[in-house]
Amino acid sequence: MNEIFIHFYVAFIQFQAYLLTIQRIQFKIKFIKLTYQVIRMIQEPQINPQLGPIIAKQLQIMIKQPIDGVHVIFNEQDVFDIQADIEGPVDTPFQGGVFRCKLILPPQFPQVAPKGLFNTKIFHPNVSEKGEICVNTLKKDWNPLQWSLKNIFEVIKCLLIVPFPESSLNEEAGKFFMENYDEYFKRAKLLTSIYAIKQDGNVLKGNNQNTNDEADKKNKLTQTQQKKENDQKKWLKRI
Repeated sequence: MNEIFIHFYVAFIQFQAYLLTIQRIQFKIKFIKLTYQVIRMIQEPQINPQLGPIIAKQLQIMIKQPIDGVHVIFNEQDVFDIQADIEGPVDTPFQGGVFRCKLILPPQFPQVAPKGLFNTKIFHPNVSEKGEICVNTLKKDWNPLQWSLKNIFEVIKCLLIVPFPESSLNEEAGKFFMENYDEYFKRAKLLTSIYAIKQDGNVLKGNNQNTNDEADKKNKLTQTQQKKENDQKKWLKRI
């Protein structure tokens, strides 16, 4: 009996030592990851924080004096999170759609132009499948001394009206635009109807599907409760 107890006790001590070793290894891994993240933050250049008030002021101007069909989404927690919803222009395959657009500022901004990105899927010669936007204002025509967010969004909206297939990021869209415009229009309109059409309260299908699902669940639950109450009332009347 004593020998069994001794063997059990030794096994228990060894198991505790094993767990302690694992915990130490896990701690070391977490410490290494944290150290790596800190080093990356130190080494990678950051956006000049002094640009924050300038960006915020320009966004406020766009809110007070909006571009027709462009609605700024102001993030009070991070002014460098620059996003806007752009309405599809009339007489284009994007008409009726709303396209979420984002500007990504590089650390060297404004010496280096920001990158334009469509978060809403779109079939356009100058927009890649990943949403990257190709426009001269953000390329060779960029002027670090004369720039404004309002002008950038105006140019992006105009790009939806007049594409430049000569500098296509989406080669398929550019080819259809040049050789078979009807097919281009059809495809662009189809993707607009799938990904960019507004629902109730200016909610986009692609960006807010979870919100809509929750609302449907709540409506179904309310209907179920009402049905139960009506059934109870009918039962009481019979009594």
